[in-house]
Amino acid sequence: MAGVTRRGFLGTASKVGGAAALGITAAGPARAVSSAPATTSTTVAAVTVTPGDPRYLDLTARGYNARFAAKPDSVRLVHSTDQVVAAVQEAVSGGKRIAVRGGGHCLDGLVDDPDVRILVDMSEMDAVTYDAARRAFAVEAGAMLGHVYRTLYLEWGVTIPGGTCPTVGVGGHVSGGGYGAMCREYGAVVDHLYAVEVVCVDASGTARCVVATRDAADPNRELWWAHTGGGGGNFGIVTRYWFRSPSATGSTPSTLLPKPPATLLKASASWKWSDLTEADFNRLVRNHNNWHHANNTVGTPYDSLNSVFILNNYVQGALVLSAQIDGSLANAGALMDSYIAAVADGVAAPHTTATSSWPWLKATLKDPYDTGVFNRGKFKGAYLRQSWSDAQLAVLWRGLSDKTYDGHAGILLYTYGGQVNSVAPGATALAQRDSMLKANFTTYWSDPTQDARHIAWMRSLYRDMYADTGGVPLPDGAADGSYINYPDTDLTDPAWNTSGVPWQTLYWKGNYPRLQKAKKTWDPRNVFHHALSITA
Repeated sequence: MAGVTRRGFLGTASKVGGAAALGITAAGPARAVSSAPATTSTTVAAVTVTPGDPRYLDLTARGYNARFAAKPDSVRLVHSTDQVVAAVQEAVSGGKRIAVRGGGHCLDGLVDDPDVRILVDMSEMDAVTYDAARRAFAVEAGAMLGHVYRTLYLEWGVTIPGGTCPTVGVGGHVSGGGYGAMCREYGAVVDHLYAVEVVCVDASGTARCVVATRDAADPNRELWWAHTGGGGGNFGIVTRYWFRSPSATGSTPSTLLPKPPATLLKASASWKWSDLTEADFNRLVRNHNNWHHANNTVGTPYDSLNSVFILNNYVQGALVLSAQIDGSLANAGALMDSYIAAVADGVAAPHTTATSSWPWLKATLKDPYDTGVFNRGKFKGAYLRQSWSDAQLAVLWRGLSDKTYDGHAGILLYTYGGQVNSVAPGATALAQRDSMLKANFTTYWSDPTQDARHIAWMRSLYRDMYADTGGVPLPDGAADGSYINYPDTDLTDPAWNTSGVPWQTLYWKGNYPRLQKAKKTWDPRNVFHHALSITA
């Protein structure tokens, strides 16, 4: 389907000995993992890949956005927490900048920075197990979401409400406050995060492993909190997460995380650009946004609904609404029909619809996000608390209907709210807890000589969309800032952010000072940093 990218919609469209690694930190004793030890012996040594190795290109060019390519002195393929500790200690002792890669889906150049000298590749650390001592599921940070979903579901019949792209890595997704297809019903993925294992560096320059939990008495609890939306690459290298729902009791694994529906009813509706007038376009977007504003609370028949309205530009042919709902509901069909009818209400342009029923796992593992030759991109984000204004819709129409713009552009409006909004903004580092939609502004192209033109197009569109608030989606108004997992370094540039509001506020709102304190405690030497990192 034209215009559906990996940010589209499912189915459519981060060596020292054990004593040093588990030493005492400034914030209290680090904790070893009970049934899955933090320091584990392994028969597989860390692999060091340097520029002369034929594997180097595969490892340095596997990032999602081809505009950025890493050129480190070495890439370290690690297999254990001990190996991560060793790599970090080497970097600190040698004065070399270090970064970590999980799934490789960072949209900006935060990992693929030319100053990075050691790149730790987590992709071989992908185990998903049940930790009986913690009554939680342990997931190594190199695992991809699809692997996590498959293992949790087939082994225990449960899942986490994470993202809709199965090839996204857990490491960065979770630390940024991940959301996905089940968020309206079960909240953000970090709402189910029980513990995190992180390789940190103390003030003396010693790398060590720390485990932090959400338990109120845990002296390391603030490190856990910082990983519930603070973003990756800020405090250390995450090596493992543990998940257990906060309301779960007992020790039966199948009761400790949400259970997905057996089936999904999926539907897609599309409107051809050639049939659309500006009035139709405005009506469609208003209908969609107003429906979400009216159905943004917990306890509606639409708790299990998830959708994305893909506002593709003209060159891609059509606007596409993709949706899914729990297929086991007796009235699933009627609910879906009503939803699509509400979005289409009063629109003169015709639309086509298609529906299908899928087993939950099969639908969730389907990956339609390969952009092919369109592997260069510019991305921006925004939360919506209210619908866009008439002036903003005019900007969208002007930009997206332009037949002369040949980039594959679009604004993806993702369902949000519901159970996500039942959590207090300070309970996690993810501060946006009363929005109805999350927008991902995207444009893709293939020719590197055209980078400047396409980047300028997206910058101008976004600036004009938020012209009344200094070119950015200011928090606590009709918008609510942006999402750190849609990183956008333009927000730091006063040429594009003329609001006078610091870029940190756009991502973390009032939670930023608390994140700064965590940064000062757990990364006092600022070993882990990038263009959008937290500063103490």
